[in-house]
Amino acid sequence: MEPIRKFFQEVQDNIRGQAEDHDLQALSRTWTRDVARHKWSYNFQWMGRPAIQFPNDAWAMQELIWKVRPDLIIESGIAHGGSLIYYASLLAMLDMCDAVESGAPCHPKQTRRKVLGLDIDIRAHNRQAIEQHPMSNWIHMIEGSSVEKNTIEQVHSIAKSYASILVSLDSNHTHDHVLAELKAYAPLVTPGSYCVVFDTIVEDMPAALSADRPWGPGNNPKTAVWEYLKTHPEFTIDTSIHHKLLITVAPDGYLKRVGEEIHQAGCR
Repeated sequence: MEPIRKFFQEVQDNIRGQAEDHDLQALSRTWTRDVARHKWSYNFQWMGRPAIQFPNDAWAMQELIWKVRPDLIIESGIAHGGSLIYYASLLAMLDMCDAVESGAPCHPKQTRRKVLGLDIDIRAHNRQAIEQHPMSNWIHMIEGSSVEKNTIEQVHSIAKSYASILVSLDSNHTHDHVLAELKAYAPLVTPGSYCVVFDTIVEDMPAALSADRPWGPGNNPKTAVWEYLKTHPEFTIDTSIHHKLLITVAPDGYLKRVGEEIHQAGCR
């Protein structure tokens, strides 16, 4: 066996071992519960903008984006724009790789890939910072509820121009809202790509942690995922991701669309 294949086989064995280690799984949930009261996820930035996300999940998204090589990433929930800029920077690198592969110049004003950000309220100071950021050419924003007809129609119209699409849902975390987002945007995910539903961890946390929010155990992104999957066999939970991460806000939230994958040219 080639050394790199042997290495990746060992990684898969490691992940299976972690999945079977129930004490380790419980410890990971305990750690997540205890850092929540400190708002630990608020502590990080990407290229100068706050990115309210667990670094483990950000790393997993990087792996998925490199694997899928999407032309379009649709993200609901913008906040300060850190994750929007993070995804844009990864798409910029993919564009650069495509240019290297083809021998064509890669110019920031001639971008092929885009991140489409949706938010019901894009604060003026956040919009200004995002629009003035070096990654802004890879970003398009729509202000409006992600589940309103007008927003959904705009997104579907834009998506028609792209061949490979990945979706990230991270806005209102109530069951009904996330389920509506899944119904609206999961069908846009291309085979082999992912719809990632964040904050499914709410289902596994004490109710007190979300006492001041409209969501909580029994009413959250994970319950919406479970409901959606009952009638959508084209998606499956990629359990290897949350088993690999251990520390994640998205257990059961990495949904892979099954079917023939789209393979794109570029650096590999």
